[in-house]
Amino acid sequence: MTDTSAPLFGFNEADLRAQPTVYAPDLFKGQVVVVTGGGGGLGLAIATLFARLGATLAICGRNEEKLETGAAFLRTFGGEVLTRQMTIRDPEQCADFVDEVHEKFGRLDVLVNNAGGQFPQPAIDYTVKGWNAVIDTNLNGTWWMMQSAAKKWVDAGQPGNIVNIVATVWRGIPGIAHTTAARAGVIYLSKTVAVEWAPNNIRVNCVAPGCCESTGFNNYTPEGSATFEESNPMLHAGDEWDVAEGVVYMAAPSGKFITGEALTIDGGQQMWGDPWPTGRPDYFKIA
Repeated sequence: MTDTSAPLFGFNEADLRAQPTVYAPDLFKGQVVVVTGGGGGLGLAIATLFARLGATLAICGRNEEKLETGAAFLRTFGGEVLTRQMTIRDPEQCADFVDEVHEKFGRLDVLVNNAGGQFPQPAIDYTVKGWNAVIDTNLNGTWWMMQSAAKKWVDAGQPGNIVNIVATVWRGIPGIAHTTAARAGVIYLSKTVAVEWAPNNIRVNCVAPGCCESTGFNNYTPEGSATFEESNPMLHAGDEWDVAEGVVYMAAPSGKFITGEALTIDGGQQMWGDPWPTGRPDYFKIA
């Protein structure tokens, strides 16, 4: 029996089932949704909402055990869930995954590019390996999934819908310069191909979370995490459900006239905030 008191990613299972949503239960019935990095954290939160709304799901990630645990939970909502252990850094694996989704389900309606990652460190200390790892995952990996899905849609003459998870990069984020570079690249890549692919009836948008609490908070020091609640004028962090509902808004008919846009979900951080994932240096502390 599943332990419903054990948190999967910031919410426990009972919370996930009861978490309120404004969307109709069958909104995505008959549709197939891919969520990269869908085995845990924010990706699992997003996948959970789509599952609750009737979608058939395909999730991928590097950790097979995490994928299978997440998939078992998602299947309790009654839909099929395909898993694929892979890395989005490999364009061939991305293309194979998209092919597998089409072969198994006959279609792909929504691609949510959630997989990614970074580590907090002053930019001057980045190694070549560390920089390349973040850029390769967050920018290149996102692109390989976007291109693989788009090629399949174009070849099949089918419409498409892409939502890329990025970040609130508008003021920069000291301490994770590598990911702000990559996420900004994804935002402007998305704006560009949203125009190029509009004749193919493919929408491309981004969702940019600010400091929204997830298991990813564990990657930061207590000093860094302490700045997150001060990062916006609401003076508290958001949560993964805030982001999940934003993703569904962009993917659902509610977003049918939106493309090339970045929906920012950050409690006003872009106008006011000052997060420091590495902790705020003494030079910048305000007495």
